[in-house]
Amino acid sequence: MKTSFRKCPACQEYTLDPTCKKCGSQTMVPVPPRYSPEDRYGEYRRRLKKERGEGNG
Repeated sequence: MKTSFRKCPACQEYTLDPTCKKCGSQTMVPVPPRYSPEDRYGEYRRRLKKERGEGNG
């Protein structure tokens, strides 16, 4: 079983639960998703970024 630390964006506390026990807000995983060369949605993400005029991609 794999568990990830989660962080509350409101009070900045770390927990393993999906909700913060201190303030009751939703927690989130503070690390970005792992990069994969077989990115299924990369083409669409780059196309959207180009249409919006964001960055070089």
